[in-house]
Amino acid sequence: MKSLLKELHIEEINPGACTGPDGWIEDPNGEKLVSYNPTNGDPIAGVIQATATTYDRVVRRAATAFQKWQTVPAPKRGLVIRDLANATRAMKEPLGELVTLEMGKIKVEGMGEVQEMIDICDFATGLSRQLYGLSMHSERPSHRMYEQWHPLGPTGIITAFNFPVAVWAWNAAIAAVCGDTMLWKPSPVTPLTAIAVQHIVNRVAADHGLDGVFNIVIGTNQEVGQQMINDRRLPLISFTGSVRVGRHVAQTVAGRLGRTILELGGNNGIIVAEDADLDLAVRAILFGAVGTAGQRCTTTRRVIAHKQVATELATRLVQAYRQVRIGDPMKAGTLMGPLIDKKAVENMMAALQTAQANGGEIITGGKHLPEMGPHFVEPAIVRMPRQTPLVCDETFAPILYLMEYETLDEAIAIHNDVPQGLSSAIFTTNLLTAERFLAGTGSDCGIANVNIGTSGAEIGGAFGGEKETGGGREAGSDAWKGYMRRQTSTINWSSELPLAQGIEFG
Repeated sequence: MKSLLKELHIEEINPGACTGPDGWIEDPNGEKLVSYNPTNGDPIAGVIQATATTYDRVVRRAATAFQKWQTVPAPKRGLVIRDLANATRAMKEPLGELVTLEMGKIKVEGMGEVQEMIDICDFATGLSRQLYGLSMHSERPSHRMYEQWHPLGPTGIITAFNFPVAVWAWNAAIAAVCGDTMLWKPSPVTPLTAIAVQHIVNRVAADHGLDGVFNIVIGTNQEVGQQMINDRRLPLISFTGSVRVGRHVAQTVAGRLGRTILELGGNNGIIVAEDADLDLAVRAILFGAVGTAGQRCTTTRRVIAHKQVATELATRLVQAYRQVRIGDPMKAGTLMGPLIDKKAVENMMAALQTAQANGGEIITGGKHLPEMGPHFVEPAIVRMPRQTPLVCDETFAPILYLMEYETLDEAIAIHNDVPQGLSSAIFTTNLLTAERFLAGTGSDCGIANVNIGTSGAEIGGAFGGEKETGGGREAGSDAWKGYMRRQTSTINWSSELPLAQGIEFG
């Protein structure tokens, strides 16, 4: 472990704020934050958190840097992100291992998360030459009307523990090529991974003579988080986390007429039709429900199976679950590591008790495994007679609820009858069924898939959801527009001054 931390330039005690290559700030009044290994509960290293004074210093640096960064041509900004992709490639293995060490996801998933950062940087590099605006025909003669997109300003990025690398990169890579500087508040549960990423970024920034473009502040919600969402110097806040906190962020930022990108809860369902390829469905459900120990916003939490295949599907899933190797996420062959902390374990056990009290039957798993480590559990499958309030809630743990349906309309109604709207899927070999699910009256989620699961979204598409998921979009497609301001411009190249709508004045 020590060699890994040394390779990533992480010390026993780390400063919690940085404004550039030479800008690590040691705050003498900051409190110590210790990062723990969820696999065994042992401390890894500590961070001295930033206070409100240090936060203000970093924001001022980001605001100053924006004045220059926004004038750099977008393709030139793209070259910085190109180099960030290459620098991350060189550090993919140690960074991925740190994700596993600090967050607990298995090693292949840790590597996959770092690959997401590389992929979004590659995407953003190309995007830097494609920040297109439209040209419109003016109703006035000898006038040209068009729109253009300008950098928005310093962007606040608040990320969650479960994707300590990728979610920052989705925002940072796009914001950077759009001409924005940024301020990152990572999860207090995974601060070391954030520091490692910042070290990589700093080396790239130094090569390009940049300072104050990529900034990080690790601190409490009161000293840093609350300051960020109230700060008028940050016109955009991108927040990933719970619905409860996301609602507070949205209300606070809206109160100062700022913008938000919200990636909140998911309660993702899969419909399994009577004509589904069950081999395919079982593999997708297993990965979607068990991967990252059920701690993804895109985790599969509900399966709505046609009554003709529900029993066989349940039998196959139970067999598959019993083959899941639980253990040290750093070891090859492990398929599921620990939950993040004690509270997550308690929440899972409480949810299972509530499920049973409401007629649910645990058909496999669901046990706490303290002999393996403090946060290990068995993934659980619960057969539910109906969709209860518990099922409509999101428990951030590997619990899969199985329910039955008779008609496709009934299945879609069950699927949509939850507050969240992130990811969804249907397994069917019938074209009409698939198209019905993808229609406007089908899935109400931001992501809808056919014959693939709810997890594993590619960065080329816009990522995000509807309803209590927040409505924000990150990563691909035209999500970049959220990080810029639109300007409509009209040029009169005549000597006349006609007015729109045919108005005659004077």
